[in-house]
Amino acid sequence: MSFLMKWFELFLLNGLTIKAPPRRLIMSIATVSSAKPNDPENKPAVGATDSRGVYTEKHISIFFIVVCLLQTAFLGGMLYFLISLKIPDISAVASYNPSQATVIYDRHGRIVDRMFIEDRTVIPLSAMAPFLPKAFVAAEDGRFFEHPGLDFFSVLRAASKNFLDGAKSQGGSTITQQVIKSLLLTPEKTYIRKFKEAILAWRIDKLMSKEEILHIYLNQIYLGEGAYGVEAAAQIYFGKSSSRLTLGECALLAGLPQAPSRYSLFDHLDRAVERQKYVLNRMAADGYVGTEAAQLAYEEKIHLNPRSQQATDDNGYYLEVVKRRVRALLGVPLQTAGARIYTHLDSGMQESGAVAVRKGVRASFARQTLAGSEVDPLLQGGLVCIETASGKVLAAIGGTSFSLSPFDRATQAKRQAGSTFKPFVYAAAISQGWSSTSPIDDSPLTITGKDGKAWTPHNYSGRYHGVTTLADALTHSLNSATVRLMQTIGYKDVHKLARSVGLGPDLPPNLSLALGTTEVSILQMTAAYTPFAGDGTYIEPSFIDKILLADGTQFSPEKDYKRRRVLDPGVLTQMRSMLRSVVTEGTGKAAAEVPGVGGGKTGTTDDYRDAWFIGYDDTYTAGVWVGNDGNEPMGTGESGGAAATPIWRDFMLAMRGQ
Repeated sequence: MSFLMKWFELFLLNGLTIKAPPRRLIMSIATVSSAKPNDPENKPAVGATDSRGVYTEKHISIFFIVVCLLQTAFLGGMLYFLISLKIPDISAVASYNPSQATVIYDRHGRIVDRMFIEDRTVIPLSAMAPFLPKAFVAAEDGRFFEHPGLDFFSVLRAASKNFLDGAKSQGGSTITQQVIKSLLLTPEKTYIRKFKEAILAWRIDKLMSKEEILHIYLNQIYLGEGAYGVEAAAQIYFGKSSSRLTLGECALLAGLPQAPSRYSLFDHLDRAVERQKYVLNRMAADGYVGTEAAQLAYEEKIHLNPRSQQATDDNGYYLEVVKRRVRALLGVPLQTAGARIYTHLDSGMQESGAVAVRKGVRASFARQTLAGSEVDPLLQGGLVCIETASGKVLAAIGGTSFSLSPFDRATQAKRQAGSTFKPFVYAAAISQGWSSTSPIDDSPLTITGKDGKAWTPHNYSGRYHGVTTLADALTHSLNSATVRLMQTIGYKDVHKLARSVGLGPDLPPNLSLALGTTEVSILQMTAAYTPFAGDGTYIEPSFIDKILLADGTQFSPEKDYKRRRVLDPGVLTQMRSMLRSVVTEGTGKAAAEVPGVGGGKTGTTDDYRDAWFIGYDDTYTAGVWVGNDGNEPMGTGESGGAAATPIWRDFMLAMRGQ
């Protein structure tokens, strides 16, 4: 109100000082003023009034006051009208920072998942194919670089068209106006909204450069199939970055803003191609391309990406591990984080692992069904593959179907390790001075615990071998000999070694540990074998290579894990020889078919509740588990050698294309 009062005073002041009375009135006033006050001839008669004097001054004042009041009322009304329009603040455009999709890549740089509220990846103009911005300008706003945010020629053309059609069918919006409509206004077609849009477009054009406006437009525009912006659209429609688009592909995308559904590349490719022709002709007419280049682009063969861009069922388990870890690191929803997550996932290996697990689980189910056993139809399996030298997890399959059962048995489930734990008992013994040829007794053994209860470990085959060597005891997975060995060397060195390779911390302080009563995940046990497969060094397993945030910050949360040497060269040499014997003549013979196999170990828990095999070659270490989620027995004979080792073999052979 004080502002209006000051405005009123300003107009009033301007009116009284600038406006002058007519010359005739000035002369009349001057005549009256110059008369001598004592001149009897000039004295008016008593009661007389000079109408050219007092009344004239009053009329002038009233005139100026009325004019000022009218001016103030008009300007105040205009001010009220503008305020009532509630024109948004343009700072939201100037500080453009929309929600962006979080994108996950596999180790080959291929997108394997996108998480978003609006599927958008913001990129600069310099990261787009050179013809892409030009195609959109030619198609949507040919005079973009010339007009001040509003193209009056287009407005007149649209107005005449609407008048002839009797409806608001055309808007004549410039790229700047489309940016305003997308970021600040509703899409309703009213004249009030168009008026606000025009004001804002003019303001934005004065505030920002054309390149800045075009950058926002190309990252904000909706292009169908849930894609916002050209980068997301390029990935969805063509399966590649917008920087790699051809001229023909640029023209196809530029044809979409007018009606994304009508010109859908997936549903109405014929219409999209007609629209592409229009865009290419406009580009040629505006001098962006030559006629011959436009014709060649129109004749390009169109290679569309498969429609679905969602994570495949096979990749689901691996990606969930990545998402859990990144959410914990960033502390924000991934759907709006706009992060680019580069993983160690090998999609081909992940698929091979998933196929092998499903095949192996079906085979176990079929064997038990054929034998007349009562089998749990929800029998499950899992597999993990690690690049030995780096600790990179290349594949992680947590079940037979992620969509049907997303619980991750590869990293979250904990099951008894069984005989896959035995190598750590033997490695601890060799570290104390034993050797692979040292004798060990494999006769029946009964141990009485502190509670007075007797425990007798039995060999899987039911047979005992008397005095044998450490190598033979591990090769044939002899329980009695292994318990005697741990009884001799003590469990403390075994605990120390097991913890150094990521097993623990809850390791039982008794002899049952020798037979793998500790509970571990497939990931833990597979990683624990990498020192045997490599140079005796343990590296904590890693899923993520690097994370690139929307603001350009980059970090590698799992890249600086410390390497720990856990096996001396002499111990490693003997252990590799012993684990090699397991696959050539012992319980893991099914793995011997894999060229280059280095060694491995089977594992089976009581009543065939868990079946394991962990093995390796010169490059990879892989682990397999089969069992029931409820820990029910799988059925007689479903041992590590019968149920798990064939899965490992099929997976390793598939990686070699065999």
